[in-house]
Amino acid sequence: MGKGSTLHEIARDAGVSIATVSRVARGVGQVSPATRQRVQEAIDRHNFRPSHFGRALVNRRHGALGIVFPGLSGPYYSDVINGFEEEAVNAQVSVHIMGTHFLRQSVDMVLDMADRVDGIAVMGDVIPEDAVRRLTDRGERVVLLAGGPLVGVPTVRTENLAAMARLTTHLLSDHGYERLVFVGNPDGSSDATYRWQGFLQAHRRLGVEPPSEPIRVGLAQAHGFIAVSRLLDRKELPDAIVCANDEIALGAVVALMDRGVRVPEDLAVTGFDDISMAGLAASGLTTVHQPMRELGAETARQLLRHVEGDLDVSLDRVLETQVVIRGSCGCGVESPATK
Repeated sequence: MGKGSTLHEIARDAGVSIATVSRVARGVGQVSPATRQRVQEAIDRHNFRPSHFGRALVNRRHGALGIVFPGLSGPYYSDVINGFEEEAVNAQVSVHIMGTHFLRQSVDMVLDMADRVDGIAVMGDVIPEDAVRRLTDRGERVVLLAGGPLVGVPTVRTENLAAMARLTTHLLSDHGYERLVFVGNPDGSSDATYRWQGFLQAHRRLGVEPPSEPIRVGLAQAHGFIAVSRLLDRKELPDAIVCANDEIALGAVVALMDRGVRVPEDLAVTGFDDISMAGLAASGLTTVHQPMRELGAETARQLLRHVEGDLDVSLDRVLETQVVIRGSCGCGVESPATK
């Protein structure tokens, strides 16, 4: 067997996980003598020499972690980065941060970064799954952030589906709204996909016919303006718009107010994330709080464990979220559905 063999092939040959292969190759972690010998024999058969582990060897550590996002603007990324960096600093390692902006060369950019760090956190949907597999096949320590789950790759994410179902149920059941629209592109990210599914789930549980399609826009505040323009082209406004994140929602609120549509008296608006501006908006934005800083911190903690060879690659860590009720949904205000 040649030099092109991968950790997965060695793991299959030895009948162990790739994490165990990594521990044996790097001489770290708890592995029984019999298993260690079996793995080492598989490594020898595959001609998989220590040099092929490159930077993963203990004596060739870079002392750095990488984190990859589609972009770097906005409060969501800022909070996640702060949490991630704080844990890395506590562990006395530096952080390399990349925004791919979905450029054609994104995969090459991520592969290049992986050569310069000891472990890399990749936000879900930034690069294709086969590119993530390329990283793990090379022996890179990878943790998916807010994406997946992907079999064989550790994941840290927040709960999206059930939270959005609870928020949507509040609008349908507690307020009696009948016509809701979802604003955001479920094809754009795993989080948006789960939120759309939660939105649909709430409708179905209550026997309310959901809209067939969302208003597909991006996740930036400017996309809230675009969504409002499309809504106002309709003959009849919905009772409420359920946005995939707070940035869309805040953009929508400003756009609606500019057009003379009152929130929530004429139209309720909700978001998701609970960024700092959500509580400062007029009436306050009803949303779902997700622990963004903790998401970054937990990702860093698990990635550090992965670098040490002490992480089960089947990890799927899901952080809790919480519906936050403020005024933009109509609570505390006499809305059209309650008149």
